[in-house]
Amino acid sequence: MKNVTIDVKHITRVEGHGNISVNVENGEITKLQLAIVESPRYFESFLRGRDYREAPHITCRICGICSVGHTTSSVKAIEAACGIEVTEQTVSLRKLIFYGEQLQSHVLHLYFLAVPDYLGVGSVIPLASTHPDVVKRALRMKRLANDVCAVVGGRHIHPIAVHVGGFTHIPKEEELLDLKRRLEAARADLAETASLYAQLKLPGLHRDTEYVSLKVTDNGEYAFYDGDIVSTLDPKPTKVKDYRKRVIESVVEHSAAKHCVSPNAPTYAVGALARFNNNHEQLHPAARGVAKELGLTAPCDNPFHNNTAQLVECVHCVEASIELIDTLLTRGLTVEAIVPPTRFGTGAGASEVPRGVLFHEYSLDEAGKIENANLVIPTGQNLANIEADLRAMVPPLLDSDMSTQEMTLQLEMLVRAYDPCISCATHFLDVEWVS
Repeated sequence: MKNVTIDVKHITRVEGHGNISVNVENGEITKLQLAIVESPRYFESFLRGRDYREAPHITCRICGICSVGHTTSSVKAIEAACGIEVTEQTVSLRKLIFYGEQLQSHVLHLYFLAVPDYLGVGSVIPLASTHPDVVKRALRMKRLANDVCAVVGGRHIHPIAVHVGGFTHIPKEEELLDLKRRLEAARADLAETASLYAQLKLPGLHRDTEYVSLKVTDNGEYAFYDGDIVSTLDPKPTKVKDYRKRVIESVVEHSAAKHCVSPNAPTYAVGALARFNNNHEQLHPAARGVAKELGLTAPCDNPFHNNTAQLVECVHCVEASIELIDTLLTRGLTVEAIVPPTRFGTGAGASEVPRGVLFHEYSLDEAGKIENANLVIPTGQNLANIEADLRAMVPPLLDSDMSTQEMTLQLEMLVRAYDPCISCATHFLDVEWVS
C-alpha cells in the first residue's frame, strides 16, 4: 500500500492562485482538495450604486479573454431588467462578435496550452523552432478571431460598441467582406488543426458526469448566445431567469471560491464538451464532420475530450460567421438608435462563453442604479467537478508504473483540459510528491 502526499502550491490562474492537496494513506485517498486561496475580486460589490449602463463595461474587465462573453451576459441581464427588446440586427452583430471570441479563446488554449503537452515540450516557445508552421497557423487564426471582435466591437478586447439596447458603431461593408474572405481561408487552417489533433493520443478517464449548458429549443441553433438551461441528466428546459433552480452555489471551507451543485448531482461540468453533449445535433455539418473524424460522439464523459469539442466548435464558429456575414450584407446594415428602458426591475442573462455557461443577474432601483448583482462564472462551476475527476484519476496513476514526472503531467493535463482561466500559464501545476 502506498502512502503519498501531493502538495501543489500557487496554481497559476488569471484571477489568482490556488492549491491542490492530496494525501494517500495505505492506498486510500484521505484528502483531495482544489483550494482557491486568492481573495475574491468583489465585482458584485462595487457594481452596487452604479448606473445600469456601466455594468457591461465594468464586468467585461473580469476577463480579457472572455470580455465579450461578460459584456453579452451583462447587457442581456440589464435588458431583461429594463424590459428592452433589441433589434434583429443587434442580435446578429452580437452573435458575430461572440463567434470571434469563441474562436480566439479556443485557438489560444488548443495551441498554446494543450498541444505542448502532447508534443513533449514545456511551452509553445520551443515549437516556434521545431514546428514553426504550427505556431504560425495558430497566430494566423487567433489574429483573425481578434479582428472579428475589433470590427464588430470597436477594439480587440473589452468591446466599446456593445451597449445596453444596441450598438454605437456598426461595421463597414468592406470590413465584413474582408472578414468573410479570411474566414473562408481559415478552413484550410482548421483542417490542418484537425489533422494534428487526430494524431494525438488523449488520456482515458471516464466518470459519470452531469453536463450543463444552454440549449436553443425553438430554432435549432447551436447555443452560444441564447437558450434555456438543460443538462444530460435533466433535458427539460429551465428559463435563465430561474437559473438558481439549476445552479446552486455553496461555500466550502477549503476554498475562497464557491462550489456549485445541481439538483441532480453533487458536481457538474460546463464548457465545450457540455455544449457538445447537449447541442451536437445543432452543429454545422462541417463541424459534425470534424467530430466524426476525431472520434467524438455524444454522450462523451472523458474530460480530455473537452479540447476536442473546442476544436469542433472552432469549425462551427467559422462556418456560422460566414453565413451570418452573408445575412448581414444581404439585409444591409443601418445605424440604429439605442433602445431605451421601459421599466427598472430584476433581470438575469446568460451566454455560453468559451469555458461554459455564464450567468449575470442585476436588481435595479427606480433610478436605474444597481442595488444587487450576482455573477456565476464557468470556472467556478467546474471546480467541484475537477476535484471529482482528480479523485477518480489518482488511484490508477498510483497503481501504474509511471514515474512521478509522468503522473504529474497527467494531472496537469486533466486540469488544463477544462481550460480554466489560466491563459497566461503554461504549467498549470507544480506538483511536489512526498512519500
